[in-house]
Amino acid sequence: MKKTEKSTPKNKQAQKQNRLQHIVYALITVVITVHAFVLYSLYFVEGESLMQATGTASFAQAIRSQGGVYMFASHLPVWAVILVETVCAFVLAVAVGSPLAFWLASRKFDPRRNHPMIFESAIITATVCIMCPSMSLLADFFYYPYYNGFSFTDFLLRWFRLVCYNLPFAYFSQMFFVQPFVRFVIRKIFASKIEQRNEQNTDKTVKPHDETEAIADIIIRENEIAVGK
Repeated sequence: MKKTEKSTPKNKQAQKQNRLQHIVYALITVVITVHAFVLYSLYFVEGESLMQATGTASFAQAIRSQGGVYMFASHLPVWAVILVETVCAFVLAVAVGSPLAFWLASRKFDPRRNHPMIFESAIITATVCIMCPSMSLLADFFYYPYYNGFSFTDFLLRWFRLVCYNLPFAYFSQMFFVQPFVRFVIRKIFASKIEQRNEQNTDKTVKPHDETEAIADIIIRENEIAVGK
């Protein structure tokens, strides 16, 4: 019969630290990603048509001339749009995106034994494949032109278009810019926690239980590779 791990004060403290690290990791990622996506969506995707519609020469002037960014069938300031998307993305990432991405990646790869880039790439790919369609669906709901009426078919087509626009940007920005930076920050903030994980898992037999421990194992393997182990 399989033995269950007893809940001790030490285990509870470790779980609390893991939750804190997970929240910090998700928050940093979401804040950077949402700002990047708002700029990408408003300027690169919609910027030209917005300037033409308002008869202005710059993106900033176009936003000011229409009284903000169209959202929820009204116009809101850019900071309000960023706040709404940050809250939604954070809740979605913590509740669904990160746990499901870790589960999918860990089915095929192991950060203790595989090259860290393999497991990291698997997690990023799984996360983007979950978060991009989900956030695009929310964006379609937020920015749909309700003043023209509502068509479910048009809603689905707009969602598909958003996914096509957002997926390449999401994947490459996360793979080459956002996640390397976030790992660097986590490495600095939670250095003692990562070292503790390393001491507890010297023989590489303790499988990570969540993305937090997996990230620690990835950072440990990166350090080992850097010194030639």
